[in-house]
Amino acid sequence: MSTTTQLILNVTTRAQTGRSASRRLRKVNLIPAILYGKHSAPEKLSIEVPEFTRLLKAVAGRAVVLELNRGEQAEKALSFLQEVQRDPITDRYLHVDLHEVKSDEKFEIRVPVQIVGESFGVKNQSGVIETASYALRVRCLPKDLPETLAVDVTELKVGETIKVGGLKPVPGVEFLDPKGQPVVSCVESVGEVASDTAAATPSAGAGAPAAAAGATPAAGAAAPAAGAAAPAAAKAAAKPAAAAAKK
Repeated sequence: MSTTTQLILNVTTRAQTGRSASRRLRKVNLIPAILYGKHSAPEKLSIEVPEFTRLLKAVAGRAVVLELNRGEQAEKALSFLQEVQRDPITDRYLHVDLHEVKSDEKFEIRVPVQIVGESFGVKNQSGVIETASYALRVRCLPKDLPETLAVDVTELKVGETIKVGGLKPVPGVEFLDPKGQPVVSCVESVGEVASDTAAATPSAGAGAPAAAAGATPAAGAAAPAAGAAAPAAAKAAAKPAAAAAKK
């Protein structure tokens, strides 16, 4: 679990604000951005698209502290990427939010989870790894920020779950999510569950003969009873007719 490397992002301060100003920036291949934090007023910036594309490739989905190079300003600001807005149709960058941090002050950030190792359940029990938490909230100093949170699943068996409370401690890092929150589990594969269910459920063909066999005697028993009642009724009707004939 390595500590993050500090990357440099070249930015430029800007005075103009509003939608029209932002559209003008985008037309000249610049991205509107803002730097905000609890110790200073929000600062409006712009970033060149190639510069920001280079940065994202270097970040590669990790948690990273950025050093902002504001050109004319000698003081460097530390920050992290809070949000990147993109056009859902063209995929162009619309806006970037940067959150300022102080080197001597702890801050909160979400760090990606990285699964490490081959699970015992996958290797020997035909299980499947399921990730419940792809990132976790932590609090730490910028120098202690891990790029990712490595979760070793080597000993994980089918039916077992690693939760936040079961993660290995990281020096200088405090986990903020509930201790009972699942991070990764090893579960039975869909194929295994389906085959077990099919084996436990009786087939329709096996139950049909028994039901039919039980129904046949009942129908046969009812038929003789109806036949027995018919002769008795005929005899009763024949007695008055015979008496009338003698008269």
